[in-house]
Amino acid sequence: MSSRIEILNDGGFRSDGRKQYELRDISIDLSQQGSADGSAIITHGLTQVMVSVFGPREAKMRSQTLHDRAVLNVEINVAPFSTGERRKRSRADRRILELAATIESTFEPVVQTSLYPRSQIDIYVQVLQQDGGLLQSCINATTLALVTAGVPLLDFVCAVSGGVHSTQPLLDLTTLEENDLPNLTVAVMPRTRKVTLVTMETRLHVDRFRDIFELACEAGQTIHKEMKRAVKDRTVALVGAMDTGAKHSSVDPDVLMEDR
Repeated sequence: MSSRIEILNDGGFRSDGRKQYELRDISIDLSQQGSADGSAIITHGLTQVMVSVFGPREAKMRSQTLHDRAVLNVEINVAPFSTGERRKRSRADRRILELAATIESTFEPVVQTSLYPRSQIDIYVQVLQQDGGLLQSCINATTLALVTAGVPLLDFVCAVSGGVHSTQPLLDLTTLEENDLPNLTVAVMPRTRKVTLVTMETRLHVDRFRDIFELACEAGQTIHKEMKRAVKDRTVALVGAMDTGAKHSSVDPDVLMEDR
């Protein structure tokens, strides 16, 4: 059933006020979350995802280890309050399992797993809020969490969704647009310009595929700039904190005693 809300009006504006190729606001938080080796919270519009990375570490089950590389383990948990449905999804839910498998296959050729044989890298994804672009949010947050964990990657992985309304391509879709439009999600490696993922859950005419695919690849470059800036800002903050700590530790204890 099509939505009663107009996807794209005569003025070229979408239901949330954006233009066709305009991305939603992106917010990135790379602060430490619990005991995770790396973590990231990313917000695309009203969609928010938190990812925590543990490892590389010894695998819990020896039967699942590989002698020549690390194993990626992706688990997803969707908060019941993340959508208006108030439906609790278990980890065995088919949709959740498919999403986890997609994330795993997207990062297997990017993470340098050969550096960590007989080990495991656990990626825990927590969906806090959903309003379209869930897969792209999970992928982008996973990239940032792996970076903050110090896991070596061949490149960033930047994902964005796209769709077609009539003959007009749209980027970074909301739930309303995803339900009404044929759409796809593209994940690219910006430096090498290689594509690690293209997934479609609906039919998309071949004549429109090229347009939206090229736009999504370009949008990936824009998202990469935001992600790179967030990582740089965090690194500068950490280095600044280390320098401050070093200055304090280098103060003569006798001088401190005299001050007291």
